[in-house]
Amino acid sequence: MANESTSSTLSELYTEIVAEAEFVIQEQSIMKNLVKNYTIAGGGKSVEVPIYSAIAAAGVNEATDLSNTAVNPTSVTITASEVGVMTTLTDLARNSAPRNVAADIGRLFGEGIAKKMDQDLIALFDGFSVTLGDGTGAISAASIFNAASTLRAEGLPTNECVAVLHPKIAFDLKANLTNTFANANANDLANEALRSGFIGQIAGIQIFETSNMSNTGNAGDYKGAIFHKDALALAMMQDIKIETQRDASLRADEIVATAVYGVGEIHDSYGVELHFDSSIQ
Repeated sequence: MANESTSSTLSELYTEIVAEAEFVIQEQSIMKNLVKNYTIAGGGKSVEVPIYSAIAAAGVNEATDLSNTAVNPTSVTITASEVGVMTTLTDLARNSAPRNVAADIGRLFGEGIAKKMDQDLIALFDGFSVTLGDGTGAISAASIFNAASTLRAEGLPTNECVAVLHPKIAFDLKANLTNTFANANANDLANEALRSGFIGQIAGIQIFETSNMSNTGNAGDYKGAIFHKDALALAMMQDIKIETQRDASLRADEIVATAVYGVGEIHDSYGVELHFDSSIQ
């Protein structure tokens, strides 16, 4: 078409946007690396994930045949859908800007899609059957140990589990660990929380913070979770893709970023929702 240009004619703009967007989405998305990742390939827009029940072994007498154990997995189907964002960059804006507009757009697009991906995965926390807290009290270290005991009872190693909390919820956890930021008998974990604000591990569980979490409608009320990597899944059909189209009459380029993915809960018992209210607003 006469009003279109290819990536070769916009190579400088296109390359910088793609590079920045891909870098940002890897850096900004916390959840992507904390859940099971699948690739949707070979046609279709969904992936079927098998779920196997635990198999029990039993004692066997010598020279006695083993009885047959049926392996009959269930499955969860994860269907991908598109997310995207578009902006129009005029020639005048690009040529007169004191900053690198291409890199700025790439950063904004990467941040937008990374945030959406995190929010979609975090929304699955509400689906866990086991919940600690009712949204009225503050979280404490005891809450983490409580959730850890639930996951250990499922046979999960807690050093393979993570906690994801909103920063305002994590504030109370840090305050609890440090006795409201002034603990004369602080241990190494409390000292690190005081020095850098980083919690690290509690009960073998790594603690992550993200602002990509919506409150439940009440100020300071957020739903986090502790979960094993196999509890939730992200199925990628298409990672972030940038396309440009020239609008000659507008003297501008349309810049579009899209990604195609789906999310789903795989093992309900592998996660514990943490529903607490922050003491700060």
